[in-house]
Amino acid sequence: MQIAVTLTPSVTIRSSSFDSLKTAQSVLCLEVGRDRFRFMVRDERRRGCYLEEYTFSSLLTERPLTDVLPDLFRTHPVLSDGPWQEVRIGINTPSFTLVPKPLFRKEYASSYLALMRGSSLPAHEFAQSYTHDTEGFLSVFNLEHQLVDFFSGSYPLQPLTFIHQTGALIQATADLDRQLLTPHNVWLYFEDEFVSVLYRDKHQLRYCNRFGYKNVQDLAYYLLYVLDEQKLNPDEVALFLYGEITRFAEAYTELSRFLPKLTFGRTPPGLTLVDEFDELLEHRYLSLYGLTLLEE
Repeated sequence: MQIAVTLTPSVTIRSSSFDSLKTAQSVLCLEVGRDRFRFMVRDERRRGCYLEEYTFSSLLTERPLTDVLPDLFRTHPVLSDGPWQEVRIGINTPSFTLVPKPLFRKEYASSYLALMRGSSLPAHEFAQSYTHDTEGFLSVFNLEHQLVDFFSGSYPLQPLTFIHQTGALIQATADLDRQLLTPHNVWLYFEDEFVSVLYRDKHQLRYCNRFGYKNVQDLAYYLLYVLDEQKLNPDEVALFLYGEITRFAEAYTELSRFLPKLTFGRTPPGLTLVDEFDELLEHRYLSLYGLTLLEE
């Protein structure tokens, strides 16, 4: 017997400007991971006006997401609302790869992931792709059948877009990069014991990967290795920090020893946020913000 669980958001930003009668002109952005769930609403004026984050306890992470999420969606005033103009769902999993458009074949999508993972996908998962038209490649990632069924049932007959978390970061960094004068820019997105690294050279994405690390010394080694492989000078390259990192974090202290041009990032210029978001650190939710910026 499944026991219903009451979930309380760890972060809540609610604006009085949010109008539940205008969901058909609003985009609902969801980000789903094994140990957390976030969502944000972009209203009819293309402003972020509502955000919540939920962190799952170790007890809940042992259960499939399709056992946990229904308890939240069933009674939530926003998540159970609709219909929406579009529902965008960012999937936070370790398995993804980027394939140039001329080389991509849909029937080989699972093979691309198997080559990257070193093993075939389990039976309850399949390979999903998202096309980054302006970048010239597709992102291929793993997705659970039950999770797709859950969202399709939650938002029937509404446009659903699935994208990997790194895909949302790719979109967000493209928007940020257009405003920068420096030709070489690196973005670091921190979450738990992982960091996603994206490098753009003259507005073109040249590198995108995700690393797990157990200590900050390993983190520094990985990043310096990537910079060396990309022929970037650690003393000169601009690096922008996003996600779960602050000036008081051990990771920041360690990286600042080797990387003098570390800067905490700002909100992508293509996204406007209502005043209630001023209480949030600008660099905190880049992947969620990236969902609002997908090509339309």
